Amino acid sequence: MRFDGMLKSWNDERGFGFLEPLQGGEDIFVHIKAFRVRLARRPEVGQAMSFEIELGPYGRKRAKNVEPIRPGRISRRKPTESPTLPCAPLLLAIPLFVILYLVVSVLWGPPIVIAAFYVVASFVTFFVYAKDKAAAQQNDRRTHEITLHFLALVGGWPGALIAQQFLRHKCTKAEFKPVFWATVGLNVVVFVVLCSLTGL
Repeated sequence: MRFDGMLKSWNDERGFGFLEPLQGGEDIFVHIKAFRVRLARRPEVGQAMSFEIELGPYGRKRAKNVEPIRPGRISRRKPTESPTLPCAPLLLAIPLFVILYLVVSVLWGPPIVIAAFYVVASFVTFFVYAKDKAAAQQNDRRTHEITLHFLALVGGWPGALIAQQFLRHKCTKAEFKPVFWATVGLNVVVFVVLCSLTGL
C-alpha cells in the first residue's frame, strides 16, 4: 500500500530524513537508498513524496520504494486541522485524576509522598519519551515500548500523556494505545485500592 506525504526533514550529509504522512501519524524514517529511482537532485524539505512502509530494525517503521510526485498532486493539511488534536481530549484524564486524588485524600488521607512520586515519575517519563523521539529522528537505538508502559504503570502516565500530545510521539500508534490505557487504568485502580486499605 502506498502513501503520500511531505519530506519534513533531510540530513544531506548522512543521507536520511523523515516523511510526514498526509493522513497524519508518526513521521516515517527515509534513507536515500529507499528511493525507487536515482534522483536528478538531492531531496528537498517540503517536497511531495509517494512511498510504502516496512518494518526496520527494532520493529520501527521506515519508508521504501520512495519516489517524488509532481507538485499539486497533494497538499498540506488545512490550517484548521491540527495533527495533535486526536490526543488533546485525552489530556482530560489528568485533571480528572487530580479530582479523584482530592476525593481520595478527603476519604483516606494518603501521604503527600504519593503525590510527589506521581510528579517525579511524570517528569522522568516525559524525559524518556523526549529521548525516544530524538532517537527516532536520528535513527538511533530506541527505548523499548515495554519500558514506556512500565513507567506509565508505576505512575508516570500523566507525563506520558503530555509527551504524546506535545511531542507527537506514540499518539496515534494503534497497537500502543490500548496497552498504554490499560496501564493507566491499572495504576488508578491500584492507587485507590491501596489508599482505601491503608486508610482504614
